[in-house]
Amino acid sequence: MSVRVNGVAVDTEAWPSDELAAVHELLRQRARELQLLAADADEQAGAEAIEQLLAREVPVPEPTPAECRRYYDAHPERYRSGELVHARHILFQVTPGAPVPAIRALAEAMLQELREQPELFEARAREKSNCPSGAQGGQLGQLARGASVPEFEQAIFEGNATGVLPKLVNTRYGFHIVAVDRRIPGEQLPFEAVAGRVARELRAAAERKALGQYVRVLAGQAELEGVELEAVASPLVQ
Repeated sequence: MSVRVNGVAVDTEAWPSDELAAVHELLRQRARELQLLAADADEQAGAEAIEQLLAREVPVPEPTPAECRRYYDAHPERYRSGELVHARHILFQVTPGAPVPAIRALAEAMLQELREQPELFEARAREKSNCPSGAQGGQLGQLARGASVPEFEQAIFEGNATGVLPKLVNTRYGFHIVAVDRRIPGEQLPFEAVAGRVARELRAAAERKALGQYVRVLAGQAELEGVELEAVASPLVQ
């Protein structure tokens, strides 16, 4: 079923999901409504206009020191020095115009296979991964926090699971099948050493929440066909 936003057909092929494609069109239409974007603008101008729109209409509060301290005390495992993960991955890359549903289906099928037969991981990485690491069986070596994009980092560092992770990891690069081979715990860092990092993480979480609320308001005022946007939590992640 085709996706339309206020009667405008949406090109969903360049996005990981129909929902994100629809959100992008919602934001573009709002930017045009506020005269931040010309009707014939290119993609670069569109991205800049959306940034201006969000800066104007989605204020994000800065976390207070007390809020940062409470978060640190509730999540001490996130703030450790020397914590490392030995991981492998298989990347199914998503590029503009790529058939995203078909790529996702292939990745899901391989994930199920590797959950049942993890010994095939190296061979499948060499055959199918779109990352240069595929030539080494998907090996990424030792990863520390901050060494990968946030979505990938969250998947490999949160929890204590090892082996092939049960879900695909969706990042700006595409869909990843991830295997965690070993975890090396680090030492606890004092709050004073990570206060800035805690503040940045809390602000990012507040921004995601504010963006989600903003998109739901826009969606409630729009005519949508072929898509539901109630579950969209991070509308700008491609």
